[in-house]
Amino acid sequence: MIKLKQICLVFMALTLLTSGCNLSKQSGEANRIHPRQVSNQQSAHPEVVPMKSRGRVLPDKRGENTLQAKKNKTRIETIGYLEPVSPVQAVSDVNETAKNLTYVGFFSYRVQHNGDLIPLNDTASLKATRHNNAIPMLVITNFANGNFQPDIAHRIFTDQVVSRRLINNVIQVMKQKGYRALNVDFEHIREKDRQLYNGFLATLLPRVKKEGFLVSTALAPKSSDKQAGPWHGAHDYAFHGKIADFVILMTYEWGWTGGPPMAVAPLPQVRKVVDYAVSKISPNKIIMGAPLYGYDWILPYRKGGPPAKRVSPQEAAAFAYRKSLKIQYNNRDQAPYYYYTDNSGKKHVVWFENEQSAQAKFNLIKEYRLRGISYWVLGEDFPQNWKLLRDNFIIQKY
Repeated sequence: MIKLKQICLVFMALTLLTSGCNLSKQSGEANRIHPRQVSNQQSAHPEVVPMKSRGRVLPDKRGENTLQAKKNKTRIETIGYLEPVSPVQAVSDVNETAKNLTYVGFFSYRVQHNGDLIPLNDTASLKATRHNNAIPMLVITNFANGNFQPDIAHRIFTDQVVSRRLINNVIQVMKQKGYRALNVDFEHIREKDRQLYNGFLATLLPRVKKEGFLVSTALAPKSSDKQAGPWHGAHDYAFHGKIADFVILMTYEWGWTGGPPMAVAPLPQVRKVVDYAVSKISPNKIIMGAPLYGYDWILPYRKGGPPAKRVSPQEAAAFAYRKSLKIQYNNRDQAPYYYYTDNSGKKHVVWFENEQSAQAKFNLIKEYRLRGISYWVLGEDFPQNWKLLRDNFIIQKY
């Protein structure tokens, strides 16, 4: 009888021990999160749960989502474009960001038909730029009456007297104001003026370089030399890469204020441009553009309807947080977005930038070993970007 009791007690102890192990295993499985479940699409409060990737959000084969900060930092150049409409605000914008910038691009001195330049009120912001050990970069454009003007560009290219006057004015302004670099941003040029534009640059840039200044150009985002029309056709990647110290790719504005809702800088499109650019230009001469903003569209989108409103990343994230909105993330385009309904019952969609989309762009720069990154435009709040930039790179200062 005693022996039977002992056998029963041993059996019961083994049963309890086995049961405990099974419960422990079940509890562990319940608490384990599958990598594909951890995504920004589950986060309605981006300020509480930061929307940053740690390689757990459906990484594609190129690894755009994988966080690569603080490891093997490379040195790059950075540019921030500034529109100093308000001198006080411009100084504030420079002081907030210039420690992260190699250059501050002053947008813009507008070229006139006679070769004169319409100046900026840039005295105070130039002083702030130098105080923050950043290089002031003069940006000249063919911008007038709210858009880029092909007629102004054509006149500059074809009238030697006007062209010489412009070149002398550019050099004079750079010396008088203390600019140390030049960026030529001529857009919407007639496609047939491509060689004329090349000829103008072949005259302008060596003259400016001879005075001791750096020279660069801004290039429309092309994925092949066959892309035609006023936005792409006149920009000769190979020639610009040969004659300039560096070029700036305007890899943004796929999503724009007058177009249908989409990411401002969808990564597959950016990659196509960079792929083409490195086939024509040395990577150490290429600076990739990135947006510091997003857009808020009214739905349904109708061509010619209300334009999308530009929003800063900080503003977009804060609004989603206040309203407890579900922020989603497009893994193909590498950009966050969300929907909401306004007080009048209209539905909206907001595409913007966050830490994860910024990291994807940084990874592209590392992959192609580009010279750096250029931001359009300073004054849009995105403090997370600057911290992440410093985590990834050493910012070149001269």
